[in-house]
This record gives sequence, C-alpha cells and structure tokens, in this order.
Amino acid sequence: MFVLQNKYFLLIESIKDLDIKNIKLINKYTVIYRNTNKNENLNELIKFRRLCRTKKIAFFVSNNERLASILKADGLYISAHNSNLRLTKLKISNFQIIGSAHNLKELNIKKLQGCSSIVYSRLFKVHYGQKKGFLGVIKFNLLKLSRKEDLVPLGGIKLSNLNKLKTVNSKSFAMLSEVKKKPAKIFSRLF
Repeated sequence: MFVLQNKYFLLIESIKDLDIKNIKLINKYTVIYRNTNKNENLNELIKFRRLCRTKKIAFFVSNNERLASILKADGLYISAHNSNLRLTKLKISNFQIIGSAHNLKELNIKKLQGCSSIVYSRLFKVHYGQKKGFLGVIKFNLLKLSRKEDLVPLGGIKLSNLNKLKTVNSKSFAMLSEVKKKPAKIFSRLF
C-alpha cells in the first residue's frame, strides 16, 4: 500500500543519514538538516546541497542562519526550544521558515515567528525512554481543525503504521528515525 501526500519532510542529523539517489520524485521532498554533528565538512555539505538542488529537493538548515546563508538553503528550521522572536525578520527575506512544536504554547510562538509550516510532534507512540505521551490521529485532526497553520505530523511514523497516515488531516508528514533505519523501503512506499 502506498501513502500519497503533497510533501514529505525528512529530518536528518548528518548528510550520511540520507542517500539522495534513492529519491525519485521531484518537488515532493524537503530535507531538514539538524546540524547536531559540528564536525560536518562544509565542502561535503555544499556538495549535498547542490545535489538536493539538482533533484529539486528543498533544503532547510536547523537553527543556524549563518550556515543556511552559506549553503544558500531554501529556508530555516526553528526547533521547538528556540523561541527567539528576532527570527521574524527572516520572513521578509527569501527564506522560508519551518518551525517545530510539542504543545500549544510552542505552537503560538512558532506562529509569531512567521513559520509557514509547523512540525508538530508526537503523532504516534515512540520508544524513546525520555519521551512520553503522544496525540494520536483523532487528537491531531481536532487540533488541525482548530488551527489555521499548516501542521505537519512527526513522531513514531514507521513502516508498520504508515497506512494510518491516510486518516490524518494533513497534506504532509515528517520522518526522522525511519529515514536512517530503512530508507529504501520507506521511499518505495511514498508517492
């Protein structure tokens, strides 16, 4: 069974997490580079960004305006813990802004920051020790109906529950851990 969405957000922590050559569809994917590895080679990042551009994959950098401008990224990803309202000036420039939120307070901050899309976490149950609680499909859909922002579900999305995304009231979704674990299987199911 295939999952049909308008946009797929792939969160990566290193450029080694994702093989761009597996991606066949154009204009459907957005790669969000969460630069947790400070030792990443800048030249390798530039090559990765060029490859994304040739494949027509949007490329966003997390919480680093300087790196985003060096790489000529399509935009900036603002994590949930970043509540800096100074970033609203980026809305005037060509940068798109995507935010991340875990609760209503963070959701309102992301709206003030001018985010075009907000990645809202956790849709399904995750197996991380420190992460507890999740919304589920019904609560996410109710939240989506009550908000005007473009909410993108994230969290616990894996091959076993991919078909449940058909009932989620969203044109897109985001993935983090499954991209690293089983990328070939995931890309074959996303259309």
